[in-house]
Amino acid sequence: MGEETTLRLDKWLWYARFFKTRTQATKLIQSGKLRLNGDIITKPHRVASVGSILTFPMARNIRVIKIVKLALRRGPASEAILLYEDMSPVTLKLNKDEKSKELYFEKRTTGNGRPTKKHRRQTSRLKENFFS
Repeated sequence: MGEETTLRLDKWLWYARFFKTRTQATKLIQSGKLRLNGDIITKPHRVASVGSILTFPMARNIRVIKIVKLALRRGPASEAILLYEDMSPVTLKLNKDEKSKELYFEKRTTGNGRPTKKHRRQTSRLKENFFS
């Protein structure tokens, strides 16, 4: 069995385990949110080849992926990682403590109910001062 030089884009995304199903990969491609070498792609049958660069949104991040290898099957995650090189920009992730410190003034204790108009205005002023 010889190794293929091209593969359908939706299959490759599925093989590389970016999506749980081929249908999800197809829907992303058809939505026009995927770019192949900078060109917007809307057809899932487009060809993925080694060296191509894919750009697409995933969760809350933009993924930039370079295709390193084509697969013949959807294997385990350890094999899927070898199919691509992640070129996504590094995003700073805050741990839970830093997130809680950042928005501590918005916390309310349980049972206090909704904030009044006065409390909402105070919180808005505090946010303006804090984030400005």
